[in-house]
Formats: sequence, C-alpha cells, structure tokens
Amino acid sequence: MEKSKKTEHLKRKAEKKLLKDKRKIKKLEKSVVGKKKVEPAVNEKSTEGRNFTISVALPGSILDNAQSPELRTYLAGQIARACVIFQVDEIVIFDESANNSDKTTEGEFSGVGKKGNPNIQLARILQYLECPQYLRKSFFPKHPDLQYAGILNPLDCPHHMREDADSPYREGVVLDRPIKSGKGSFVNCGTVKLVQIDKVLQPNVRVTVKMLPETEKHKKYFEGRVVPPETPRTHGALYWGYTIRLASSLSHVLTQCPFRDSGKYDVTIGTSEKGDPVDDFQLEGFKHLLIVFGGVKGLEAGLDNDEELIGISEPRHLFDYYLNTCPIQGSRTIRTEEAILVSLSALRPVVFK
Repeated sequence: MEKSKKTEHLKRKAEKKLLKDKRKIKKLEKSVVGKKKVEPAVNEKSTEGRNFTISVALPGSILDNAQSPELRTYLAGQIARACVIFQVDEIVIFDESANNSDKTTEGEFSGVGKKGNPNIQLARILQYLECPQYLRKSFFPKHPDLQYAGILNPLDCPHHMREDADSPYREGVVLDRPIKSGKGSFVNCGTVKLVQIDKVLQPNVRVTVKMLPETEKHKKYFEGRVVPPETPRTHGALYWGYTIRLASSLSHVLTQCPFRDSGKYDVTIGTSEKGDPVDDFQLEGFKHLLIVFGGVKGLEAGLDNDEELIGISEPRHLFDYYLNTCPIQGSRTIRTEEAILVSLSALRPVVFK
C-alpha cells in the first residue's frame, strides 16, 4: 500500500515537472515569435508539387570530431548528400555551446578546432555545395574553408544543370550590364545565351528564374520571369536545394523560424537513443517540419549550455516528439551524419505520404 502511494506521488511529481517545462517553452516561443511581423506569402496558391518544408538542425561541433581538414570537409559533404537525398529544404546549424554570435558565413577565416568556429565552416561548405556549379565563381571567392571542396561528391540536384538542359526554372546571378529603358536586368543562368528578366535588380544577386518560351523576336537572349525560390517546389514538383541558417543556441533553432506564412514550425522532432521507438510513429498534416540532431554529447549539451532553457530538465520537453529512429543498433554510438540518413529514411513513409 505504502509502495503504491510512493509510486503515485512520483508520477504526479513527474507530470508537474513536464507541465512546468511546457509552460516555459510556450512562454519562450511567444516572446520571440510574437515580435515577428508575419508577412503574407508572395507566391500564388500551389496547384501541384510539394507545399510543405522539411528542416534539419545539427550542431557544427561535429566537425571537431574529424581529425584533419580533409576529413572535416568530407564530413560536411556527407551531411549535404544525406539532406538532398531526402529533399531537405533548410539546414540549421546551431552552436551547442551557446557562445557564438555569428549569424552569417561572412568574415575572416578563424580556423576549426577547440579555438575555431566549426559552425561557420560547416555552413560555408554546405552553401558551396548547394550552389549550382556555374554560379560558384560569382558567390564563393577562394577561401581556406573550401580548400578541399574539390574532393566532395556532387549533389546533382535538379537545379544543378548543364547549359543545354531544358528546364522550366533556373538559378542565376544578376549581371552588371547596361539595359534599355523599360527592360529588365540580364541574368547568367548557365545557358548558352543570357536571360533578360522582367525586373531591374541589383547586380550580383542570386535569383530563381522561370524560363519563358523562346521567340524569334529575341534571338540574342532568352526571356525569363523572376519567381520566389520556393516556386519550383510548390508549382513544378522539383526539389530546389536547401537554405542555410545559423542559430546561436538550441533555443534559437526552435524560435527563429524563417518561414513567413506561419512564423513557427508546426511539428518539431528531437532524435535520441533515449527517445520513443519510431516504429509506431504517426504524423498528421503539417506545413513546416523540423528534425533536430545532437552532436557527440547528444542534445543534452545544447540544453545545458542554453541560458534561455534554464529550468528545463530534459531535451524531450523541447519537442512535440522525441524519437529513437534506430531502436536496435549494433554500435554503441551512431554518428550524426549516420543519424541523419537513418532518421530521414525511417521518417520518409510518414512525411511523404
């Protein structure tokens, strides 16, 4: 009888703790998301294609686990390959030590290791790989982070195309060329001829262009129309690569969602060997899905170092679902690059249903 009372007491205590953590997370979300001005989506309603997004978050510290610059670069390449295979739209790289204030990959090289910044290097390599080959010279000058990028396997995404490939959409860079009054800017889209778009834009900006049918009127160049970057996905049923976001802490991964139509992720999933088995997992409809991976020390490291998450006892309380995507593993550890492949493979049937 006494043992039963003690069990019931512990159960109630655990439930109170969970409720307290959820309230704290909700308060944190409101404080950040509530300040954002939610803008209307600029694209038209989708008639075909995929109208949801998949985001993956991981700590840049995983590069510190590689023993040489070549291996660090190759590790970044494995991450990129895994993400494009499963059509990931956004990769968020967070600082699990919560000491990094950098928000972009601009700036001088600071090296990698205990005193360097692996988050920046990982972000830069991932950006380089996602960029179509014919645009890389325009956006990626020579940089130490990219010294060994030549050894990496190409992503071979739909927007990485040859000059004679026939495609309804292309990525391009706006050129600094004189234009006639009433005409739009010229864009290098990797085609045999330049493309003239419908708007005048600032030079050296990357744009997504919808190619218009070729006419006899303009034999010297093609014509195109600038569209939002998500249009090939929502209207053309094409996977169009991923974007990169840097987050200074684990909490900022969750609260700084960049998507304008909602301002937050509909469904968040944390991955851990301590999570619930993925076998019976079911997922209802969603607009923006976020899957978060830990580093060598797991998600606990990011939670322990994040001042905004003080008082939250377990990583599981941060997410809608906390899953073990490989319940029966033969190795004591699953590396992050392996976990991404395993997890996305396990979740694919419920995401793309």
